[in-house]
Amino acid sequence: MSSANGLVCFTNCLLPQEDGGLVERDLWIDERRGVILDSQLAFFERRERPDRIIDLGGNILSPGLIDIQINGAYGFDFSVYDGDEEAYRQGMKLVAEKIVETGVTSLVPTLITQEKSLYPKILNLLHPFSTPTSATLLGWHAEGPFIDMAKRGAHAPPFLLSAPEGIKSFESAYGAHNLVDSEDWLMATEGQCGVRIITGAPEIKGVVGAVHELTKRGVVFSIGHSAATSAIATAAVMQGARLITHLFNAMPQLHHRDPAIIGLLGASPHLSAPAIDDFPTPTSPSAASAVSGVTSEAFDYQTTPGTRPTVNRTASVSELHLLKGQVADLAFERPYYDMIVDGIHLHPNSVRLAYSAFPEGCILITDAMKILDPNLRDGVHEWRDGKRFVKEGDKLYLEGTDTLAGSVITLDKCVRNFSRFTGGSLGEAIKCATFNPAKCLGIENTKGTLRPGADADLVVLDRQGIPVSTWVKGKQVWGIPVN
Repeated sequence: MSSANGLVCFTNCLLPQEDGGLVERDLWIDERRGVILDSQLAFFERRERPDRIIDLGGNILSPGLIDIQINGAYGFDFSVYDGDEEAYRQGMKLVAEKIVETGVTSLVPTLITQEKSLYPKILNLLHPFSTPTSATLLGWHAEGPFIDMAKRGAHAPPFLLSAPEGIKSFESAYGAHNLVDSEDWLMATEGQCGVRIITGAPEIKGVVGAVHELTKRGVVFSIGHSAATSAIATAAVMQGARLITHLFNAMPQLHHRDPAIIGLLGASPHLSAPAIDDFPTPTSPSAASAVSGVTSEAFDYQTTPGTRPTVNRTASVSELHLLKGQVADLAFERPYYDMIVDGIHLHPNSVRLAYSAFPEGCILITDAMKILDPNLRDGVHEWRDGKRFVKEGDKLYLEGTDTLAGSVITLDKCVRNFSRFTGGSLGEAIKCATFNPAKCLGIENTKGTLRPGADADLVVLDRQGIPVSTWVKGKQVWGIPVN
C-alpha cells in the first residue's frame, strides 16, 4: 500500500533522539523521495496532510542501524574472491538484502588482511551499493595488513606489512585509486571505491606518518590490532586517528602506569604526544620497558617487532580552574571506539566501564563472519584457507584453538545486550548503533538520524528492542506488511 500524495505519517510511536532520549511524537516521511520531513514545514508548503497514517502501537521508530565492521553474512565472505566478479556482486547483494531483517540499513563491508595482489581486485567491487530493497553498502573497511604481529588475532602472518614509505605504502597495498579523495564519497565514480575506514597499528613503521594524509582524504583511521603504548596512541590521535577498533580486543589491556590504547577514553593530557620521528626501535623486552619508563614485567608481553616512542613528560596542557563538575578542554578530541557486545568478546562490566568513561564515543558493531544468520545451527562450519569455525551460540572460534574469530551476533541483539549490560535505556543503546557511527563517518545528516532531509531508512522495534519491520528510503523491505 502506498500514499496517494506520497506523504506518510507514523503515529503512536517513540522516536529516539540524538541525546539518547525517547519522545512520543509523530514522524512524517515522503515515500516518493525517500526522505524524512519536517511535518510543519511540509504542511505549510504543500498544504497537505499525509494520505497514509501508520499506527505503530507504541513501538519505537528508530533510524536504521549502521554496522561499520562486518566481515560477511548469510554464507558470503567479503574477504574471499575467486575471480568471478558476478558471483561476488551477487554475494554483496545477498547480504545487503537479507541483513535488513536485523534492523541494519547501512553497513561497511570489512576485509581482513589479504595477500597484497587481492586488494585492488576486491576493492574495485566494493563501491557504495544498494538496491531498492536492500541495506546500503557504504564503502569498505580495510582491517589490515598494517597491523601488529603480536596482536594479529586470526589475521594471516605472511600478509602483514609495514609502511616504510608512509602514504605510498598504503596506496601500493590498496591501489591508489581506491583511496578516494572526494568530499562526497557516496558519489564516488567508477574505479573509486569509497574507502571509509582503515584499521592499523600506529607503532608499525611508517603508519602513524600516513594518518594525517589518510584523514585528509576522508578516511577514518582506526587504531586496532595494535600494541601501541599511550604515547604512540596519543600521537596517532593527534595526527587524526578517529576510531578504536573493537575496544579491549587485540590490544594491550589497561595498566595503571601506561593505559595504552584503552586509556584514550580518559583523554588525560598528562603525556604529550611525541614527534613522529622520535620513535626508537627497542631490541629487547627490557629496552621496550625503558622506552615506556617502566620496568615491570607486566609490560614484557607488549614487546613486538616495530617501534616505540620516547615518552616526553610535560606539564598538563589543560588549565586549572575552579568550576565544579567541568573538565577543562584537552589538546585533542577523544576518538570513537567500537565494541562487540555479545557477552563473549567483552565482559558486561568492561562494556559499562568504557561507556561510563566516554558515552559520546561509543559505537556498537558485530564484527560478524559469513556464518551470521539468525537461523543458523551450532556446529562446525567452513571458513577460508582450509580453516573452519566452531559455532556455539554466539561464540565463534577457529577450530582446534581458543582464538575468537569474529562473531555471529546480530546488531539488534548487541543493542539489547548493551542496554542490559550498562543499565542504559534503549534510546541510549540505539544511539550507539545509529547516530554515533554515522557521526564517526561524517554522514549524520543523511544516515543514523531522524533529522528532516535524512534518508527514510527506519526500523520499528518493539519495547524489548526486537525488530518488527524495516524501511529503506521510505519503503517497507522487511516485516509483516502494515496498512
